[in-house]
Amino acid sequence: MDRLVPPYPSAHFDATHPKVGGACGSFARSARTRIVAKIEDVKTALVLSAGGMFGAYQAGVWKALQPVFRPDVVIGCSVGSINGWAVASGISGDELIRIWLDPRCATLMTPRAPWRPWRAIFDASPLQQMVQELAATYTPQVPFALAVTRLPHLRLEIVQTPNVTWRHMVASCAVPVAYPPVRIDGHLYCDGGLLSVMPVWAAQRFGVDRAIAVNVLPSMPLSAIRAAVRMVRFLAPREPQVTGVEVLGLGPQRLLGKLHDAIAWDAGNTQRWIDRGHADAEALVHSPQFAALFAASSGRFV
Repeated sequence: MDRLVPPYPSAHFDATHPKVGGACGSFARSARTRIVAKIEDVKTALVLSAGGMFGAYQAGVWKALQPVFRPDVVIGCSVGSINGWAVASGISGDELIRIWLDPRCATLMTPRAPWRPWRAIFDASPLQQMVQELAATYTPQVPFALAVTRLPHLRLEIVQTPNVTWRHMVASCAVPVAYPPVRIDGHLYCDGGLLSVMPVWAAQRFGVDRAIAVNVLPSMPLSAIRAAVRMVRFLAPREPQVTGVEVLGLGPQRLLGKLHDAIAWDAGNTQRWIDRGHADAEALVHSPQFAALFAASSGRFV
């Protein structure tokens, strides 16, 4: 693996073929996957991970990438599906950052009162409202796909435009216990990052040759959560590793914060993560790995 150490010691990016190392190394370990549709003639992709409020980092990354990178397809899961929908719609980096800095984000993870053990912890209504507004305001201009986990089979599924609805985005964010699962066409779906926080495994299925993968969740924030996720992934069907996609991975080497930070919006934290994502992506854009990986992608960069 070729590794460039950028001037930001808490971030990393790796260019490998055919898989991503470091924080993205486990992207291919996933459940048996059903592909809803096929994208033709796709060459480059932007892939966005799960990560709760840490997703603000991705907004900073997009501000740096937007002037130079035009993905042919955007793939996301969980919070990455929300950012991904906006990016695929041609949103500017500054506009995406404004959305993240809106104080209304503080309502997205509002505990139910009173909470009962058989109910989800958070009220899904604010999330549903925000996603509906996003879907009504923005329309993807390039193919967009998101990952969801179908219950009870624990099977990863990919849904792409024009079949993606606001319900699919909410389902992709529906972390078990935190949010209730979402019923779509008679089936229950939950968090698309439950089995694989980085849906790079989907890139080859969409004809992608090369991709930038932004992973804001290099590990789970608590040992208990890590143990529970490992158990779920152990029980779920597995898929062989995907090959044939050159991937440039970008993200923090360590967690951006504690569990509380990932679920509670804070203006100061959000701005810091945006700034960090922007700085890390700027370093990536000026790296030899970026130039080498996308040298053959004429017309994709401006």
